[in-house]
Amino acid sequence: MVITRFAPSPTGYLHIGGLRTALYSFLWARRNGGKFLFRIEDTDLARNSKEAAEAIVEAFKWVGLAHDGEIVYQSERFDIYKSYVQKLLDAGKAYQCYMSKDELDALRAEQMAKKERTRYDGRYRDFTGTPPAGVEPVIRIKAPLDGQISFIDGVKGEVNFNVKDMLDDFIIARSDGTPTYNFVVTIDDALMGVTEVIRGDDHLSNTPKQIVVYEALGFKVPRFHHVPMILNPEGKKLSKRDGATDVMEYKKEGYLPETLLNFLIRLGWSHGDQEIFSLEEMQAFFDPNDINKSASAYNKEKLLWLNTHYIKTLSAERLIEELKFFGMDISAHIKKVELIDALRERAKTLKEFAVMIEQIIVQPKTYDEGAVAKFLGGDALSVLEAYHKTLVQKGTMNTAGEFEESTKAFLEERGLKLKDIAQAIRIAMVGSSVSPSIFEVLAIIGYSDVLQRIQNLISYKRSTCE
Repeated sequence: MVITRFAPSPTGYLHIGGLRTALYSFLWARRNGGKFLFRIEDTDLARNSKEAAEAIVEAFKWVGLAHDGEIVYQSERFDIYKSYVQKLLDAGKAYQCYMSKDELDALRAEQMAKKERTRYDGRYRDFTGTPPAGVEPVIRIKAPLDGQISFIDGVKGEVNFNVKDMLDDFIIARSDGTPTYNFVVTIDDALMGVTEVIRGDDHLSNTPKQIVVYEALGFKVPRFHHVPMILNPEGKKLSKRDGATDVMEYKKEGYLPETLLNFLIRLGWSHGDQEIFSLEEMQAFFDPNDINKSASAYNKEKLLWLNTHYIKTLSAERLIEELKFFGMDISAHIKKVELIDALRERAKTLKEFAVMIEQIIVQPKTYDEGAVAKFLGGDALSVLEAYHKTLVQKGTMNTAGEFEESTKAFLEERGLKLKDIAQAIRIAMVGSSVSPSIFEVLAIIGYSDVLQRIQNLISYKRSTCE
């Protein structure tokens, strides 16, 4: 069975690079009928944030990546880690190191002066003497002294690390007893049965250390897939300005979860020329062995393009629900579906969508002065007043077709064209000369409110001319 995991540290928000590796892990497990596990790596008690951990869980819920089983918190597993430290000590595969910080600093300074790689020199590896007083020991694992550590990476192919260049007897437990990152990650992955580790290639240098722990404890080494970074359009490290921000900021900016997942799946992986993927298609097609070896470039225009696609194609009911997050609840509006359909072609984000809806369902309190000056000069105001009287005489209208028929009859009677009044009507309805189809807007606003808005603009224009 394929078992994957996502294991963020709650020292900050979940960024898109982390979400991408989570998505890859989720898809590979689901494609193989396996399990996708979720672990919070919160052993660094000084840097951990409860709020950050909660935010990561919230982001997962938003994008819909359901994990199997309960969330595992490393901070609740210290007794387990201590038992494995002791197991290595008892087997002679780890030892207590009494080297003080001053001694370690002096060793590093000496190595740097000789232009050597800084590393622990193993002085306590086979120590049998009397431990120095007043020094709480750290626990170091006995790493190989020479040779290579090799593995086949699903993305990078064969990877080889020269032991002398990469490893020393690294610390697995600090002097206060707390275990270190590479040790607990290995223990948890092994005990949770993880068979494949998909993670960013910034973890590549951790892999030989983790393999040392796997082998020392007799655990099976999982298959690794180290995913290249996401870079900005200039090929540099992604910054917050470029898009390396909290995943939940994308929600606040009006992006749909489908958009973000579709965007991320294509940052480093492809399936022919296909651009749009449902989650079911992602699960059917994704294979981590097909991930690109080179880094991917973040493209804001592509993200917006995908978002417009989903706004255009998702159901009105779904969009109505999503818009509530932006304070726009139109679930009780009699023309809610028509309102969605009238605007969905124009909106790039849900945030923008909500503003557009508000412009239609709320009477304008101000008017675009430039538009008023341009489209309500000369006889335009008199034409609008006559149009208002014609609508009043109709008594009632409900559909876009009825408004269109009445408007055309009014214009034909006076030898006018739609362009002679359309913009004035738009200004009356939404405060500016920009809106969807004018007759759709009139039908959505409703007969009595249409009359009131036209009268409001007439009164406004008359008052400014006095």
